[in-house]
Amino acid sequence: MKQTLQVRLSQHLALTPQLQQSIRLLQLSTLELHQEVEQMLASNPLLETEEEFTVSAPELAANAPAESGAESGNDSGAESPDTPEAPELSGEDFGGTEREDWENGTEKDDFDGIRELPSSSGSGSDDDGERESQESAETTLAEHLAQQLAGHHLSAEDRAALQVLIESLNEDGYLEDALEDIAAAFTQDAEELEELVDRLRIALRLLQSMEPAGIGARDLSECLTLQLRALPKSPAQVIAILICKGHLELLARRDMRRLMNETGADEVLLREAQGLITQLEPKPGRRFAQGAAAAIVPDVIVRKSGREFRVLLNPEVAPKLRINELYANALRATRGGISNSPLGGQLQEARWFIKNIQQRFDTILRVSQAIVERQRGFFTHGELAMKPLVLREIADELGLHESTISRVTTAKYMATSWGTFELKYFFGSGLSTETGGEASSTAVRALIKQFVAAEDIKKPLSDSALAAMLEEQGIQCARRTVAKYREAMKIAPANLRKAL
Repeated sequence: MKQTLQVRLSQHLALTPQLQQSIRLLQLSTLELHQEVEQMLASNPLLETEEEFTVSAPELAANAPAESGAESGNDSGAESPDTPEAPELSGEDFGGTEREDWENGTEKDDFDGIRELPSSSGSGSDDDGERESQESAETTLAEHLAQQLAGHHLSAEDRAALQVLIESLNEDGYLEDALEDIAAAFTQDAEELEELVDRLRIALRLLQSMEPAGIGARDLSECLTLQLRALPKSPAQVIAILICKGHLELLARRDMRRLMNETGADEVLLREAQGLITQLEPKPGRRFAQGAAAAIVPDVIVRKSGREFRVLLNPEVAPKLRINELYANALRATRGGISNSPLGGQLQEARWFIKNIQQRFDTILRVSQAIVERQRGFFTHGELAMKPLVLREIADELGLHESTISRVTTAKYMATSWGTFELKYFFGSGLSTETGGEASSTAVRALIKQFVAAEDIKKPLSDSALAAMLEEQGIQCARRTVAKYREAMKIAPANLRKAL
């Protein structure tokens, strides 16, 4: 065996710890970033905040309307032009070479489409409604039922059985487990098991009599029936109960002829029964869900200044961090210097962390500015004026990789005059038009939504009819594409939109 020496030239990308941290911070949401900052502050004594952060991200969003406008003289300047602007970060402060290494990754994220998020802007909302929603979310469903339980005089066994059922409810207020399965978790003795099932059955009747109506149901049919029984008795109520018990599928299909045969009701009575059913709540525990009160805090704010649009970072989401100078000066004064001190590594870690956070917000700002420039029609006229846009266009314009743009636009939000949207909302594929141009899929979805909103509920528009109407507007859109957009917007097909 002969030993030889060979020289090979190759290229490879080494992900340093600093680069790995930069990529990870870039893809974090605002809430996750604040949690990361709190963990770093707790573990690194050389890192400190310039201000005391006593308000969490959801509380900032909830208090934003009260702090903005003319009554506020602080840095929340989303509404008043006289408020100080948020600091605009410049890439020159961070070193061009390091930022290129950080932003131009080699991994390519899969990106199969744009998920449209509903607007969470408070421009047209009612303050009283928001306050009521927040108060409901502060009280859980279990706590709400426990308060009602306190007013009943029950034995210790019955109270315990009712408490077990309350704890077995899911977030929608349904009892998913059978009573036998719940009882089997406490005993295996046949006699005790039968006695416990009977006690749980009695406790379930009491639970289903509590507020909100429909709580403790085992399925949708029972949930709607419980709510109907709480209404004043009438012929329409009787027919509605009959429909909910055994003919919900016929109601969903709008099969009026079979409903009339099965229930013996005429057309007028069936419409009254349908009106009662549509007013019911299919998920009684929904208003107590904690997630309902979660507010979206925008990362950037777009404000109109004359004919131009200015993109500003939201100062409420950017953590204000700095190096603890007292500890840093003590390290410099040590005999061996910073490099020989056990805290020297933590000082370097704190510097990297601050720099990576600055790079994160700098990249978010640059991408947001590029989006606003490309989608000026949206910010002026709304979603009907949205243009086709893909990640590669922004990546080529800014000299970044598509995976970087994908990370920046995920779970980052922009506050506009039309609402608050995820940055991914502004990207969409294009459809050909008769003039040879392209129309954004977002604009097409908005047109479909308008057509459906204006349709005759007795003769709703089919997917083929919607495709024909789009073609009249000069947009070439196949029926299958219309169906895909309609389903993405959670619009029912024509046969289910038809009124009885």
